[in-house]
Amino acid sequence: MEIRPFDNGCGAEIGGVDLQSMSDEEVEAIADAHAAYGVVFLRGQTLTPGDQLAVARRFGPINVNRFFTPVPGHPEVAMVLKEPHHQYNIGGGWHTDHSYDQAPALGSMLFALDVPSAGGDTMFASMYKAYEALSPGLRRTLEGLRAVHSSRHVFGKGAYAKQDDDRYHNAGQATQDAVHPVVIRHPRTGRPALYVNPAFTRRIAGWTEDESRPLLEHLYDVAAREDHTCRFRWEVGSVAFWDNRATWHHALNDYPGERRLMHRVTVEGESLSPYLTEN
Repeated sequence: MEIRPFDNGCGAEIGGVDLQSMSDEEVEAIADAHAAYGVVFLRGQTLTPGDQLAVARRFGPINVNRFFTPVPGHPEVAMVLKEPHHQYNIGGGWHTDHSYDQAPALGSMLFALDVPSAGGDTMFASMYKAYEALSPGLRRTLEGLRAVHSSRHVFGKGAYAKQDDDRYHNAGQATQDAVHPVVIRHPRTGRPALYVNPAFTRRIAGWTEDESRPLLEHLYDVAAREDHTCRFRWEVGSVAFWDNRATWHHALNDYPGERRLMHRVTVEGESLSPYLTEN
């Protein structure tokens, strides 16, 4: 196994590993790199839906996504699909998967089956680096704060991009609201990381949305700085496995008229409340 971190500490590429035949030691090494760098990338993999599930289970229990179309016969594997006629892609815009759940997802494993001739890259942003870029005074302000996250405005009835789109389901089940620390200490690394995101975070707990907006927008601006991000160019057989406690991601929608198909498996996480940073 060879782990090659990117220069800015966001992301690492891993070579010399067949995900289907990992030793326990390799699983631990990947889990450590996943937590340390926020996302790991592997190329040249061959995975059926069942294979992908078996690989993901080496890292934890599976979280069944309730809103995306599943792969037939595999309800735990979600299709992340954009057909040539689709205007919107899935995952466009900076976000963190499942932050609206009481126990947010540990990670998401995405496997590429069909990629466009150009474009369709995924951007990642390190929430470790976002926190480290904040001033000491702002860090002190954030310590002990919590934020409200929700699925309602993204996947619920009336969500702007989800109407009449057969890739999304169960709008009536978009009732998740959760409160998490604004800054967590990562469960595996112990490093502080910013834990708010533009898609699902609604406001600071105890504040109004109007009061919360200036602070959240400033945090989002800092988090998305170019020197906090990395970019992955997909090939058929590529895998990205990201840590939802340490990164944001953004699927670029820059391939009009072409098809892109990924299979995603989500690994269950744990409550983040015990990892609140305090003075």
